[in-house]
Amino acid sequence: MKTKGSLLWVLDHTKTSFGRRRLKKWVTQPLMKSSEINARLDAVSEILLSESSVFGQIQNLLCKLPDIERGLCSVFHKKCSTQEFFLIVSTLSRLDLEIQALVPVIHSHVKTPLLQNALLEIPELLSPVKHYLKILNEEAAKTGDKTQLFKDLTDFPVIRKRKEEILDVLSKIQLHLLDIRKKIKNPSAEYVTVSGQEFMIEVKNSHKSSVPSDWVMVSSTKAVSRFHSPFIIENYRHLNQLREQLVLDCSAEWLNFLDHFSEHYHPVSKAIGHLATVDCLFSLAQVAKQGDYCRPTVQDNRQEIIIKNGRHPVIDVLLGEQDQYVPNTTNLSGDGERVMIITGPNMGGKSSYIKQVALITVMAQIGSYVPAEESIIGVVDGIFTRMGAADNIYKGRSTFMEELTDTAEIIRKATSRSLVILDELGRGTSTHDGIAIAYAALEHFIRDVESLTLFVTHYPSVCELEKVYPEKVGNYHMAFLVNEEENKLDTGLENPEFITFLYQITKGVSARSYGLNVAKLADIPEEILKKAAHKSKELERIMNMKRSEQL
Repeated sequence: MKTKGSLLWVLDHTKTSFGRRRLKKWVTQPLMKSSEINARLDAVSEILLSESSVFGQIQNLLCKLPDIERGLCSVFHKKCSTQEFFLIVSTLSRLDLEIQALVPVIHSHVKTPLLQNALLEIPELLSPVKHYLKILNEEAAKTGDKTQLFKDLTDFPVIRKRKEEILDVLSKIQLHLLDIRKKIKNPSAEYVTVSGQEFMIEVKNSHKSSVPSDWVMVSSTKAVSRFHSPFIIENYRHLNQLREQLVLDCSAEWLNFLDHFSEHYHPVSKAIGHLATVDCLFSLAQVAKQGDYCRPTVQDNRQEIIIKNGRHPVIDVLLGEQDQYVPNTTNLSGDGERVMIITGPNMGGKSSYIKQVALITVMAQIGSYVPAEESIIGVVDGIFTRMGAADNIYKGRSTFMEELTDTAEIIRKATSRSLVILDELGRGTSTHDGIAIAYAALEHFIRDVESLTLFVTHYPSVCELEKVYPEKVGNYHMAFLVNEEENKLDTGLENPEFITFLYQITKGVSARSYGLNVAKLADIPEEILKKAAHKSKELERIMNMKRSEQL
């Protein structure tokens, strides 16, 4: 369940987290209109082929951006801090200015409508943001101090009134200091603050006798004592109440402020969506630069998948330049051969080949270049797959039950515009039942569903459908070489054949699957292999004898 090794991993060269999420959405929801697909392909082609520096400047804007999409959501739901809000708004304001500066160059150098419209709309959509940035006090926003957050209190009468009340009390307390100095006969006496207690008068213990009897001692040390006068006690309590009320008022005004900003949620969200789209298009252009990628021709109302020397996009990247992936050609057409029955030895590359066709189709309908020399894709409405083997013990379902449930769902949902991939259908039960299910299911797809179908099987009997539907079905196998020299032993026992995989899709049926070769590669003990090879030859002889008797 990791991204590495997936199609998203190959395509993801995005610079932003919101761009990455948009690309994931593109991969999981390919387009179904050729006009929309070609609009993306035009944009990718322009980025790829243009020599203008504007694209480099636009890509630089996307680097190191915070997750403004998630930030905007937290603003909308009033979950954001002042620090987060300031970061989002200042980032959006900066983007607005920087893209605004590029508008003349975008008009003259960016030609494709998808890119041009996205970029030119952003400044207009972000224009309200500047106003909110001007209201905020940067230092207070960064420290989270809501009481000093708003620069101009004209639009915040409640906060202004509360602050005026606080100033009024503070000025009374300051005036009271003159009375205190007279009472304790100390003209230089000042208020002191210790451990959060404010407006205390500090008197040396040797002069305590000069302190009025109604004053309250707050704290003392060996040298001094600190007091509050009755006036201070009353006004200090009132001041603290006002301060607490100010914090509540500021919090309420902050939420109202976020509410007010949220009125612009949709245009700002649309601007971020445009940035995400631009990020995704740059990512797909980066994929197209990898070499040996081509722009697919995507068409509506054409039931065909033609791929010349296509490669598996993921395995191609995983192998790197040292081990070249063997390219293969595909030619499926609703008017002609629309079903490929693929046989061949175990580990010969059958599953990789059919996945390659499906992935290239997905890439084309995302609007990406594809790993092939040439590609023509008729838009499909879905890609239905039945691959792999896994049970569901929790629901009491066997591997075979899971396999057939998947197949039943494909039968219900697939249409003539779908691409269907079935890998070794029927392998989870007895040979005769497995062949019967595989044969009947495939015939249904050929005759009734009429979808483009890739069917991998180890049952030679299924290949007879080519004779029944010669124009619609073709038999293919993954090419291989059998090394006879490896099979000769001094003993009289048979030895498993040694296979060299060529990984090349080739016309015709492979009569055998050479499973013993995989057993050998898996390091099954030699004596078991020899016994299995002997038993295989014996069963083959029995089958051949039965066939000759029937003839």
